[in-house]
Amino acid sequence: MRVMLAVALAGALPLAACNTQTASVAPPAVTQTALAMPPAAAPAALTGEARDKEWMKLAPSAVVDPKIARTTIDYPTREAPGTVIVVTKERRLYFVLPDGKAIRYPVAVGHAGMAWAGTAEVDRKGEWPDWNPPPEMLARRPDLPKRLEGGPTSPIGARALYLAEGKKDTLFRIHGTNEPEKIGQAVSSGCIRMLNADVMDLYDRVPIGSKVVVR
Repeated sequence: MRVMLAVALAGALPLAACNTQTASVAPPAVTQTALAMPPAAAPAALTGEARDKEWMKLAPSAVVDPKIARTTIDYPTREAPGTVIVVTKERRLYFVLPDGKAIRYPVAVGHAGMAWAGTAEVDRKGEWPDWNPPPEMLARRPDLPKRLEGGPTSPIGARALYLAEGKKDTLFRIHGTNEPEKIGQAVSSGCIRMLNADVMDLYDRVPIGSKVVVR
């Protein structure tokens, strides 16, 4: 039931998540028969790596332009290794490594008037987290659900990093997506969207308390 609800709502709400075209997508057709999850993938039966493997098979996928795909680059910066830097104009996220290197990821950022900039820290993290639209978003989009359980078609995707300033929630997140074809665009409600595979990679590298710079 949990994933049945996620599939139905995610298909009906393509702009719900807190997108230049850089990827082509072939999303799975959502039919009545497709709403049923195979017994082996039932949420109660899966945890950890097994859940990741099965739910990634069910999540929407896209072929990303190799020019923007995740890669390690030279990246001189004054920020310490372990810092996350988001450059919204570039629609790129950088994870700073030692020796003047960084991992560069493609992202989707907030559309005009919705982008956030500043310095924060990772306050908490979540795997396949539930989506709880903030009151401000619900005011703009009263058609949205107040809560959507996490799953392979959730707008939040496979992982989320929750950003805070001085322990106060900024309401902005770095998270996965159910619209991978929109990576590289400026269409979100302010949050930083990543490909699910990329946000899973970043999640494992970034501990709670890590510095995040968005500019």
